Amino acid sequence: MPFMRDNYILTAESVTEGHPDKLCDAIADSVLDACLKHDPAARVACEVMATAGKIIVAGEITAAELPDIPAIVCRTVRETGYGSDYEVEIITHDQSGDIAGAVAQDTQMGAGDQGIVYGFACSETAELLPLPVVLAHRLTLLLTNAKKTGIIQGLGPDGKAQVSVEYQNGKPRRIAAVVVSCQHDADKDMDELRREITRHVIVPALRDLYPDHKTEAFINPSGRFVLGGFEADTGLTGRKLMADTYGGLAPHGGGALSGKDGSKVDRSGAYMARYIAKNIVAAGLAERCTVSLAYAIGRAEPVAVDIDAHQTGKYPEAVLAQAVRAVFNLTPAGMISALGLDRPIFAQFCNYGHFTHQDAPWEQTNRVAALVDAVGGDRSNG
Repeated sequence: MPFMRDNYILTAESVTEGHPDKLCDAIADSVLDACLKHDPAARVACEVMATAGKIIVAGEITAAELPDIPAIVCRTVRETGYGSDYEVEIITHDQSGDIAGAVAQDTQMGAGDQGIVYGFACSETAELLPLPVVLAHRLTLLLTNAKKTGIIQGLGPDGKAQVSVEYQNGKPRRIAAVVVSCQHDADKDMDELRREITRHVIVPALRDLYPDHKTEAFINPSGRFVLGGFEADTGLTGRKLMADTYGGLAPHGGGALSGKDGSKVDRSGAYMARYIAKNIVAAGLAERCTVSLAYAIGRAEPVAVDIDAHQTGKYPEAVLAQAVRAVFNLTPAGMISALGLDRPIFAQFCNYGHFTHQDAPWEQTNRVAALVDAVGGDRSNG
């Protein structure tokens, strides 16, 4: 693992809500929310692809009331900062009867598919995430806010950021490099843009570990970035998995998050695994923790639960795994109930990392005391 080395650099990236892939995620989650608003038991697997002049919404939706998907698409695109001159095509059908039967069993809900999901937390930041992940998302959020508030004139919705942090003996030491790329008006002066991005985005975003004289800073390194969004790049749901989760600094099972209801363990299991890992670290039971859960389609209980404390745990990992099974209901129904995943809450959390929103249900640390009790520990340590 990289954190075991004395000196190394870790890098993470983020994208703005106007990035074509994230805009597709937002559309998919807005469709999901609209279904859940009228039917908490709705089964949704919504995929979105968009390119110049056309947005396609496809997938399997079984709900008591099918929402006005074209209206959702237009509203989401408009609110992100683009025009609505797109042809919208809807291609949806009911969930497969075979899958529906596997999920809706007589006594309990089975997993909607097989899958391996991972959750991660570390004591490196207040968010219990790696610092490069936190800084990258902070850059893109400030970039979007600078556009929306008008602090920087001539910005477009599309943008990306990347941060490389140099570590020494496992601790963040300095910013090695920062990259910000942002869409802009054709007549925007590039020198002025770089000064404004430095002042209003980079400086406040990197306040926790400020760049030094050796830090490499790249602002629109490719030059002009006038054409953006779907006009410049095809968007696709689920293509920003690393930005959604841990920046590639922790494992990922490969399943997308957005557009899926809670019966899909790609989403509910990933949220629960993060919830577990964060509570373990918040309880002081480990400084770093990776939780992995594996499911089989139609089966309610996970077929495997594994805890890796990366040699930072206060108790053996087998003890931690036993405590997790005792404290958390890891069935799809249990995860949906514990995290409120049958409510229309998803679109508000799909941008700037799913694990950076401190008011998200899976970001709460309300199981600390129960975990400490389960391992037979002292609550004062949590």
